[in-house]
Amino acid sequence: MNDLLEEARSRVDTVDPADVYEATGGEDIVLDVREPSELESDGAIDGAVHVPRGMLEMQADPDTGKSNARLTGLRGSEGRVHVLCASGARAAMAADTLRVMGYRATVIEGGLEGWKKAGLPVAG
Repeated sequence: MNDLLEEARSRVDTVDPADVYEATGGEDIVLDVREPSELESDGAIDGAVHVPRGMLEMQADPDTGKSNARLTGLRGSEGRVHVLCASGARAAMAADTLRVMGYRATVIEGGLEGWKKAGLPVAG
């Protein structure tokens, strides 16, 4: 797993949480790939798209009939999908998968903890 993670990290950019916060007023979105129980216990980012990592491919593919419109609307566009998890591992794997699927995806540095340390808002 560590080798897969390092390979994924080598193919996607990492961005500062404050830069993401500024960018989400436009076409960019935050994609939170944590599990629902993590959202409940640790909080969530207002306006983020929530797709657990295990459901990502299905919801990122517009042809599945179960896709997420906010996510698939960015496929092939100039908008970026800024991926977040608790610490960054799932986000790196998810961002790399999205890259292969035709998205412009980045990883939010430090995950939710990095977001909180930057003093950015979290609901819940």
